[in-house]
Amino acid sequence: MTLWLLAGLSVGCYFFKVGGVLVADASRLSMWGEKFLSCLTPAVLSGLIIVQTFDVGRELAIGALTAGVAAGAGASWLKAPLPAVLAIAATTTAVIRLL
Repeated sequence: MTLWLLAGLSVGCYFFKVGGVLVADASRLSMWGEKFLSCLTPAVLSGLIIVQTFDVGRELAIGALTAGVAAGAGASWLKAPLPAVLAIAATTTAVIRLL
């Protein structure tokens, strides 16, 4: 049953993607719609980051992961390159977990 469900979902996702490509050629969004969608992506991404950072089960958790994200955000704010931001965030998280 699970294999058939997975195959069905895969085929459905593929057809949605093909449908999107075909519809995108035939119609365009208004300027308001394009601006809305361009603002929606960072909002959803930041919401996912916040949930993954602070949510543990059904509790608010502030710990090593929160410090790592804060250190990475600080490094990013200082315009550090992406590999440096990732290394700083990972190192901060690891050090705090060791302590």
